[in-house]
Amino acid sequence: MSAIEPVRRRDPRVPVSPQLALRVAIIGGVAMVMFGVIFFRLWFLQVLSSEQYVAQANANRARHLPIAAPRGEVLAREGQPIVTSTTTNAVQIVPSEMPAAIAEQAAAYSEEAVKAETAYREASERLGRFEVVHGDRASRLKGALRRELIELRRAARPPELRVPALPRSAVKVHSLFDRLGRVIGLRARTIDERVVEGIAATPYAPVTIKTDAGRGVLTVLGERQSEFPGVEQQPVSTRSYPYGEMAAQVFGYVGQITKEEIGLRSFHGVQQGTIVGQAGLEYTYDHYLRGVPGVERVAVNAEGQPVPSKLAPIPPRAGHSLQVTLDLGLQRASEKALLEGIEHARAGGKPAIAGAFVALDPLNGEVLSMGSYPSFDPNRFAKPLTHGEVTELTGGGGVPGRLTDRADEGAYPTGSTFKPITAMAALEAGVITPSEGLGAGQCIYVSTEPFCNAGHADYGAVGLVEALKVSSDTYFFEVGERANSHGDIIQNMAHKLGLGEPTGIDLPNEFQGVVPDRKWLAEQNALEFKCQKEHHGQPCYIVAEPGAPWTVGYNMDLAVGQGALLTDPLQMAVVYSTLANAYRNGGEGTVVTPHLGKQIDEGKGRLVQTLHFPTRHVHLNYEDLSLVMEGIHDAASESGGTSADVWQGWNQEQHPVYGKTGTAERAGHVEQSWYMCYIADSKRPIVIAVTVEEGGFGAETAAPIARLIASQWFGVAKRFVAGTSKTF
Repeated sequence: MSAIEPVRRRDPRVPVSPQLALRVAIIGGVAMVMFGVIFFRLWFLQVLSSEQYVAQANANRARHLPIAAPRGEVLAREGQPIVTSTTTNAVQIVPSEMPAAIAEQAAAYSEEAVKAETAYREASERLGRFEVVHGDRASRLKGALRRELIELRRAARPPELRVPALPRSAVKVHSLFDRLGRVIGLRARTIDERVVEGIAATPYAPVTIKTDAGRGVLTVLGERQSEFPGVEQQPVSTRSYPYGEMAAQVFGYVGQITKEEIGLRSFHGVQQGTIVGQAGLEYTYDHYLRGVPGVERVAVNAEGQPVPSKLAPIPPRAGHSLQVTLDLGLQRASEKALLEGIEHARAGGKPAIAGAFVALDPLNGEVLSMGSYPSFDPNRFAKPLTHGEVTELTGGGGVPGRLTDRADEGAYPTGSTFKPITAMAALEAGVITPSEGLGAGQCIYVSTEPFCNAGHADYGAVGLVEALKVSSDTYFFEVGERANSHGDIIQNMAHKLGLGEPTGIDLPNEFQGVVPDRKWLAEQNALEFKCQKEHHGQPCYIVAEPGAPWTVGYNMDLAVGQGALLTDPLQMAVVYSTLANAYRNGGEGTVVTPHLGKQIDEGKGRLVQTLHFPTRHVHLNYEDLSLVMEGIHDAASESGGTSADVWQGWNQEQHPVYGKTGTAERAGHVEQSWYMCYIADSKRPIVIAVTVEEGGFGAETAAPIARLIASQWFGVAKRFVAGTSKTF
């Protein structure tokens, strides 16, 4: 009999499938990872980053105020400071904290200013083109053209704008400006005008209403801040120009960075409110001069009020110094010489409204002196400017302001100082032979159009050297006529020597120049047609005869530095430097890059960087070049030469002068006086360019100025000797 097996207990556990087991394992793993992340994050925050977050918490109780960095000095070539910098506190108005009445007042003023300025500039440009097209006939026009001229001149008067009065209803603003005016010593109306003009110029930036207000004023404003909402004190770097107007256009000026400038590559990383270079060397070398601002940390309580603390400031780092090539003694003497020449011209009945000069080392392009008249005092930019002052400084349309550097931004015909370029082009192209007699008679004619010598003089048929000596226009008119059939040989030579293109000088806004040729005329015709279309068929006076082709007359005018040719003293100085150094080196010349920067130094004088500038090699036929240089040397040294009487008593053996006068005709103006010269020396040669607007003949005004500049450079007695030559 088989045994009966005992009954087994039932297992309460439910069997787990392999899939479920896998899911449970995954969920468990994820949970472990999450707990691990949380644990390590807490450990990181509590142990590793505690000091960082404590610092950030402390920062929430501090306010960062910028400390302006002193800009680096600008030093003359011998190391004398000529631009310095100081830091001061300014009283400013924050536009965003002003009542709506101020914003409305500024908007109305801005709208009127834009309309007036646009109309003024358009009228000035049309007037300028009208006078160019009608030339010397502008003063003798009659009928409709005369009425149009009068209307253009009336419209081209500078606008006179006044800030509209603050409404009586703006009680809070009136009260604020009254209280502030009593503290800082300004009329409430003056404060209002400065605020409105400042907002109109830069609506996003604080408006400085007074610089260097004094410790007493700043103490009052600091202690009674609640009484002056929207008024703040801000450290600003104040630039000092101890020599005032001397070389003002060269040095430039500084001001708060504008909204447009913040996006520029040259101002990358610069914060709003920073003082930066706005023109001249201040702009070009701003990266070196600006420095790095510091930070003052002020502890505040929950209400934002300052409380005592031991927060250490981060000191600013001053900018580097810039040493320039300007010779301080020569610069001062050159400025004085220009003023003396202008006064002499005015005493002789000439308007002499403006002028400029450049003195250049022809071997390396260093600018030894450079200036423009009328000038301005850069120290004026340390204080707010009125609209009238801004208009005077910037000018409008065809009327340059005081900020314009006529030495490298002027746009002038050169008169006869261009003739050596024409001579080199014609000789090298085989258009003329040097001994061939040309230019006989008072005038030469193309069809029925006369091209005459100044004063209808008759020099007879002369060769090249004599033509340069006496500056025979008829000779060079004939050369220009011949050259026209050979293409653009005169234009090509001008470009080869450095005319009609940027020189590369380390200043902003230099004028490119215009050397007219067939391509240029086609472009001008296209611009005239486009402009007429935009103005419903009204003439724009870009060209006198829209659509007319290039004619021989254009080339004849160019040959004597007239017509549509436009350049400035700096480019002409480069041209004569190229001729000079090629003459010194057997025809192998260098087109130098004129420059003012010499080196960058630390504040303690340690050299940071020596500045270098490119050059371009040219080859000139030495035999042809020698004839040209002989002609302009005879012009400055032999009896009958156009500037020989100016150089009476000068030691031509020790320092021979190669000089050329120029008298440029400008429509509606008295003749413009020019002089170009190269003065040879084995170690210290110099090229000098001088021009005086409406100064008369070159020998009368510009040449005597050049002699005074040369006298300073070579250390000889100064004499203002006016010439008598009446050649163009």
